[in-house]
Amino acid sequence: PPLGWGTFINPSSGLHKMGHPTHHTFPRVAKEFGFSSNGFSIYLNRNKTGEILSQNKTLSLLKVKHGDMLFLFPSSAGPSSENMDTAQPHTSSSYPSFPSSSSSSSSLSRSHSPFDEDYLNHLDPPVKHMSFHAYIRKLTGGADKGKFVALENISCKIKSGCEGHPPWPEGICTKCQPSAITLNRQKYRHVDNIMFENHTIADRFLDFWRKTGNQRMGYLYGRYTEHKDIPLGIRAEVAAIYEPPQIGTQNSLELIEDPKAEAVEEIAAKLGLRKVGWIFTDLLSEDTRIGTVRYTRNKDSYFLSAEECITAGHFQNQHANACRLSPDGHFGSKFVTVVATGGPDNQVHFEGYQVSNQCMALVRDECLLPCKDVPELGYAKESSTEQYVPDVFYKDKDKFGNDITYLARPLPVEYLIIDITTTFPKDPVFTFSSTFRFPIENRDALGETQDFHSLATYLSQCSSSSSFLDIVSDFHLLLFLVTNEVMPLQDSIGLLLDAVKTSNEELAQTWKKSEQWATIEQLCSTVGGQPSGSLDYAMGGPTLPQSSSSSSAVWSCLHCTFMNQPGTEHVNVCILRVKILRYVLKKNV
Repeated sequence: PPLGWGTFINPSSGLHKMGHPTHHTFPRVAKEFGFSSNGFSIYLNRNKTGEILSQNKTLSLLKVKHGDMLFLFPSSAGPSSENMDTAQPHTSSSYPSFPSSSSSSSSLSRSHSPFDEDYLNHLDPPVKHMSFHAYIRKLTGGADKGKFVALENISCKIKSGCEGHPPWPEGICTKCQPSAITLNRQKYRHVDNIMFENHTIADRFLDFWRKTGNQRMGYLYGRYTEHKDIPLGIRAEVAAIYEPPQIGTQNSLELIEDPKAEAVEEIAAKLGLRKVGWIFTDLLSEDTRIGTVRYTRNKDSYFLSAEECITAGHFQNQHANACRLSPDGHFGSKFVTVVATGGPDNQVHFEGYQVSNQCMALVRDECLLPCKDVPELGYAKESSTEQYVPDVFYKDKDKFGNDITYLARPLPVEYLIIDITTTFPKDPVFTFSSTFRFPIENRDALGETQDFHSLATYLSQCSSSSSFLDIVSDFHLLLFLVTNEVMPLQDSIGLLLDAVKTSNEELAQTWKKSEQWATIEQLCSTVGGQPSGSLDYAMGGPTLPQSSSSSSAVWSCLHCTFMNQPGTEHVNVCILRVKILRYVLKKNV
């Protein structure tokens, strides 16, 4: 009999294609799965409907034909799934493997390629884009093992060094002329999921819009981890949001040069974090009484505007993805874009995106412009005497279903966008464990400032039961301690950052005893208008002797070691007092 092809799915181990003669019975097929003769049930549908009861009949009599898909489930009487000889699900320790060349064509393939589109489409939920590492596996999975694979970055610029003619605009040739670009929807993505560690991170970011009605932007700091729901997938986990200096209105955002950018990057690196993306709001209130927002970004309008795509491409070019298969050493980017906007239920939703590698090239070489008053359209620049721009095309279908090539003037930006699922975990995770809220940076417009007054207020809120590690485990507080102008701790805070990174209370207690923290406490006590004893908050007591004890004995200053006479409370020549006076005078001015 002819050899037919069928697809069997065991939900616990994935999808399996097999070749089988049509006169085979189901027990023989199940034997190749590792099931016993009565240890399985077969259904026509995934939801266990349409059970096939006559399993001893041949496949042809049951009208199972070429391409049919059936679902195998272990029965309660059969062996447990742990003991079945089946393929393992795709977990962190079990990635899809490739069948050996010695496998018989009539035997069951117990593995699936992570780039198999049929397999990805049958996952729950279906996967629209394969992961970048799956794409790499596809390129290197042939007989030559990717020996000749090279991931070339697109260039839209004229190649330099061509001496056979005058430079542009007087001359150009086929050797130095960049190739025309036909935009295609990218089939892979460098990041497969974005996850905020907890809701508090997002809620604090949204507070600015809730209080002012103005839009807000921030950088996402976190780490890249394995995404287990997608074969060879990568997840961007967000642990904190840093808000750089900016000017926001109800419908615009303008970034300002950030003098603290390098310090923020250094602190994040010491905490084991990196900049993984950026986030911005696009929110318009619909009904303030019930807290609803307008649903403006959808398939009938746009998901990302051309200007936002250009900005995302700019950021992605700044954070290129290292790749050994690229002659340049980098290919694409793992930098993500998150938009906080209204959803179909008129609640705030977080939508994740990246732009394609083609978009990155157009942005890097300054070939893409936004269209005025039409946010969903971009425009490929035309060549000028200053710059040669290659032709950019995209394909679409006409009303008869035919593929038509169009010049990208204008260009629907949907060809440049890759969507990424954005989630929050069921069980929140906290890289920064403080339950108290230190003011976020660059929010002077709200009257929320980072200074020693706010630090004194923050410390006074901490209860005596709070550990020192929990008190200082706040990303924005750590930034302030390093970047403040009065007492910057950039050179002496390494031990504390290690303590927060490793959640080590002992290290935190060691740093708490340092002279730097004693100085910080005294500054808070002075500018906050409170005696140092009121800032004990589990800090192990006051750092300076109280007046009752100092009135009867000579005492030394903790900061300048000057020996003070009995009855005095301050050191006139202490450098700390000079810093405090300067700070107070600056605040009053």
